Amino acid sequence: MTRKTNRRALVVGGVAIVLVLGVLLSSALAQRRFGPPRATREGDAQLEKPPVPKDANEKKVLEILENIRATQSYRNVPPEDGRLLRLLAESMNAQNIIEVGASTGYSAIWMGLALQKTGGKMTTYEIDAGRAAIARANFERAGMADIITLVEGDAHEEVKSLKDPIDIIFLDADKQGYIDYLDKLLPLVRPGGLVIAHNITPRMADPDYMKAITTNPNLETIVRGGVGLTLKKH
Repeated sequence: MTRKTNRRALVVGGVAIVLVLGVLLSSALAQRRFGPPRATREGDAQLEKPPVPKDANEKKVLEILENIRATQSYRNVPPEDGRLLRLLAESMNAQNIIEVGASTGYSAIWMGLALQKTGGKMTTYEIDAGRAAIARANFERAGMADIITLVEGDAHEEVKSLKDPIDIIFLDADKQGYIDYLDKLLPLVRPGGLVIAHNITPRMADPDYMKAITTNPNLETIVRGGVGLTLKKH
């Protein structure tokens, strides 16, 4: 091999090494910025098993939830997020839950499973009349019409009448409106209460909301799998 050819090979090899290092660095930075790759999050879900009903009522409600997913083509939270909401509500012994964005009632029924145990209540807001009607029917067949109150209308206005302490706020409505809901409802959240926000991703999260929940010393926020969990500190 001539000296000229050797130099050319060294240059090509050096460029290849730089490109590989660049890809690895970009991947590492992306993971730090956006969290683990989707495959990792899906792998976590694969470690879970379907919920095992404790009694006949829970079996019935889980079957209704599965039916809602199968037959109602509206956007609702995925089952793993519904299970998380139920787990948080029951572990906190939640007495008062506020949900903004009922859709057809899927997430509210998950939390309703917890409220049946804690003796608590929920108020959920839905601006779309068609979805509100379906949600009411779903609450009725799940046996939760007495613990879940649906308010039909613009939640930005309707929540102004709330006065009681809140254990959990669940936001799953207009993303640009999250900051307004937070401003109006955070004063009512009890110390140790949670603000849970759905669709908190780099593409969908509202910058003003993210700034508010990550720079306030009275709050502690983590984001996992597109769900923002904000604790109001004691």
